Amino acid sequence: MPTIAIIGALEKEVAQIKEELSGAHVSQEAGLTVVSGELDGLSVVATTAGMGTVNAAGATQHLISKYAPQAVVFSGIAGGLNPKLHINDVVIGRSLRYLDTDTALIAESAPGLEEFASTPALVDIAAAVLVEHGFVDASLDVSAAEQDPKQFLDGTIATGDRFVTGDAMRTAAIEATHADCVEMEGTAIAHIASKNGVDCLVLRAISDNCDEAYDAFCEREFDLDEYARTASGITLDIVRRIAAAQ
Repeated sequence: MPTIAIIGALEKEVAQIKEELSGAHVSQEAGLTVVSGELDGLSVVATTAGMGTVNAAGATQHLISKYAPQAVVFSGIAGGLNPKLHINDVVIGRSLRYLDTDTALIAESAPGLEEFASTPALVDIAAAVLVEHGFVDASLDVSAAEQDPKQFLDGTIATGDRFVTGDAMRTAAIEATHADCVEMEGTAIAHIASKNGVDCLVLRAISDNCDEAYDAFCEREFDLDEYARTASGITLDIVRRIAAAQ
């Protein structure tokens, strides 16, 4: 039975996924709580990696090494950088770039890349699922996007190890990466997936506009749960679409 690995940085980002698995089994592995089960004929393993690139890379490598998934899907929330995007819109990470890393040095090791990507076939599946969920493509249908608050963008995600907040950090992130949103894990996930030759997909729901301090951001618990569930609900339907194609 094919396996899909699903990773989030925060527990709220994978809670819904764990709830949907049948025959769920919980184990403690490599500092992670890993839940394994089935979803529509696929074997699924899910875990909360913790925040930051090291946590994300470690969790990804562990799941790949132990479970040999055909794909790794990373779902969660991010700060918006593209002015077209609003809170609870979604970015599919076709391209993923490090924000605060000397990428030329990183590229001296396998897989020899300075920029990473979600697998194109999975990007297409994600876009189709988002349309089914009532989202419109912010890059293609401007008039529809103006009428409907639910948008998605097949774009670029920036990843750094610092929480981006305030005009100066936001502007610096845009100038350095030209990304549509910024977070702390996605590029590391895609990096390790590429290093192992495994398909991957990184998906982010916009939770803020990089205009809040971290403490204030965390106080919006109800809102954050909603945005995380937007991403995880879409992830579940993406996995179901993958299962249907097997």
